[in-house]
Amino acid sequence: MPKYVIERELPGAGRLSAAERKAVAQKSNGVLRTLGPQIQWVESYFTDDKIYCVYIAPSDELIRQHAKEGGFPANKISEVRATVDPTTAD
Repeated sequence: MPKYVIERELPGAGRLSAAERKAVAQKSNGVLRTLGPQIQWVESYFTDDKIYCVYIAPSDELIRQHAKEGGFPANKISEVRATVDPTTAD
């Protein structure tokens, strides 16, 4: 199943409180439940003005649907073509 990185522009994202981040996660999980098991949220990274999310899904269209139904921006969706980590060098 393809893996995607979603770039979400959200001014002040890095200053969201723990309660605000929890509310975003709860909203996302609710939408994911309605979309079914084919789409999975892996994790998200908050920077100053953006959120980067990693998802597993059969298509970028399903990710766009999740963003639309959740009211989340999805400014850029990129399919992961390969991964590398420290063990790759061994």
